[in-house]
Amino acid sequence: MASFWPDKRVVVTGGAGFLGSFVVEQLRAKGCHEIVVPRSQDYDLVHMDAVRRLYADTHPDILIHLAARVGGIGANQANPGRFFYDNLMMGSQLIEVGRQQGLKKFVAIGTICAYPKFAPIPFKEDDIWAGYPEETNAPYGLAKKMMLVQSQAYRQQYGFNSIVLFPVNLYGPRDNFDLHTSHVIPALIRKCAEAKEGGAPEIVLWGDGTPTREFLYVEDAAEGIILAAEQYNDSGPLNLGTGEEVTIKALATMIAADIGYTGRITWDRTKPNGQPRRCLDVSRIKQAIGFQAKHSLRDGLKKTVEWYRAHRGALREVHF
Repeated sequence: MASFWPDKRVVVTGGAGFLGSFVVEQLRAKGCHEIVVPRSQDYDLVHMDAVRRLYADTHPDILIHLAARVGGIGANQANPGRFFYDNLMMGSQLIEVGRQQGLKKFVAIGTICAYPKFAPIPFKEDDIWAGYPEETNAPYGLAKKMMLVQSQAYRQQYGFNSIVLFPVNLYGPRDNFDLHTSHVIPALIRKCAEAKEGGAPEIVLWGDGTPTREFLYVEDAAEGIILAAEQYNDSGPLNLGTGEEVTIKALATMIAADIGYTGRITWDRTKPNGQPRRCLDVSRIKQAIGFQAKHSLRDGLKKTVEWYRAHRGALREVHF
């Protein structure tokens, strides 16, 4: 599909962020010459006037919506209202104005947090409505899931071409390493590194270590998003992941070994575990667009740790 992108004008919301920076890089590598990355100080997409101004200023053919108010369990618990409202308004307004302006394609990025707390493992797209999400991040997950409802309703009524992908937790270079707002992998890398440097005899982690998670290397995620933008034209949701799960306890052990931290790992069982298990069925996306992740968790973690060590002086941190 090398000829798909050169004549397209593409807006990538969140294009200056973690995932977005890789999406923009890969778009450029595929010959896309007109890429617009709106910044929040110029376009606060929570507000309709800013969304209208964005479309008026940029006239995109395709809009890839990656911008999100997002964080780990602690950030979700501290900001449930903000995470719900901001994510809901960004998604719904971008789709509505895109529909009004004749946008050719809208690519929406949801979240694995949208799945029911006790969905059968592995999560199949058909089970996404089979229960309520895990409580600690349900407001965020439900706000993002509303893009699926809107996408399907707008395709039915208006013929609006929008697609919705549901990725697992992402990790990799350029991630957010703020201990208060980051996801589990960057938080564990930073905790282990600082404990090693400080000679701390132990690190304390939330929960009991038994939950499972699935992780997707950020470069693989960017590839999957771009492939879907090129090839997929249906409002049926697509899972984006590896299909492999790992316990948090095993993950912590792997990261400690990569960092070289040999102290104890202690579990604070007074803190929440979050969802018991997370693992996607990725057969639909493989069949639909041929996507398959290239990086194993072991290889991706090594690359992420190497990047962290090389860039510790200028880490990206996200505050709310």
